[in-house]
Amino acid sequence: MSKIQLREGTRTDWAIDLLFRGLIAGLMKLPYERRVATMGWITRKILAPAAGYLHRADANLTLIYPDMPPQERKAIARACCDNFGRTIIENYSWPELGERMAQVTPTGAGLSALQEAAAAKRPVIFATGHFGNHEAARHLLTAQGYTVGGFYRPMNNPFFNTHYVATMSSWGGPVFAKGRQGTLGFVRHLHKGGMGTIFIDVAARGKVLPFLGQPARTSLSPAEIALKLDAVIIPYFAIRQPDGLTFAVEVEAPITHATPKKMMLEMNQRLEAQITRNPAQWFWVHRRWKK
Repeated sequence: MSKIQLREGTRTDWAIDLLFRGLIAGLMKLPYERRVATMGWITRKILAPAAGYLHRADANLTLIYPDMPPQERKAIARACCDNFGRTIIENYSWPELGERMAQVTPTGAGLSALQEAAAAKRPVIFATGHFGNHEAARHLLTAQGYTVGGFYRPMNNPFFNTHYVATMSSWGGPVFAKGRQGTLGFVRHLHKGGMGTIFIDVAARGKVLPFLGQPARTSLSPAEIALKLDAVIIPYFAIRQPDGLTFAVEVEAPITHATPKKMMLEMNQRLEAQITRNPAQWFWVHRRWKK
């Protein structure tokens, strides 16, 4: 299909989004548990192989774990794609996901620091990665009365991006797109004593820092913003449980204020520890190690 430019994208973008919308609409008619499991299966068996995500996940795993037996590596790649699909449909099912997460009790050394920061109206940056379901933890904290915004990277397909962003902005605090205006909005939100989530595992301008033993382009912005605003940085993670539907949420101890580089190294290490314990739950489909 020719890539004729439309108002906000190409005809190819539009066609892909149309198919995706149809898939989501069909799945939303199913009961929640069946819906989530079905989207995991479809992504693992059909979408990820067709889009090259399964191959990319396997290539990234090979880079990080060159001595891992191929069958084990491929099993992790398939499980990663299953988790990816489950996460997508869960986030489109945000009312039901929110209800479920409201029943979860978080754990971790960062809970007291969060309470203290909220009482003092001190800004809080939640540092996380594309692991488990990154929105599940935000749902839980929202249910507990916190207003947590977000900072995200827009999707490459603008048609898809329009309705996917709606899944993030239909509840909780305000969300801001990566870019100059979005960054300014995110900083203003924090400056008022707000809370916001930021992803630390995407390739971005900044420093080349080790991540899972390989050099990775890493933005220093989370640390720089925290230092500028005297914000508390608290890593959190929603870990998918063996049933594939429920989550445990860990709110970790705050990152110690230091140089931006040292702080980002510590944030990377926190995420690395989670990935080491549950490798199939990280989104290996991302191009994390761009040259």
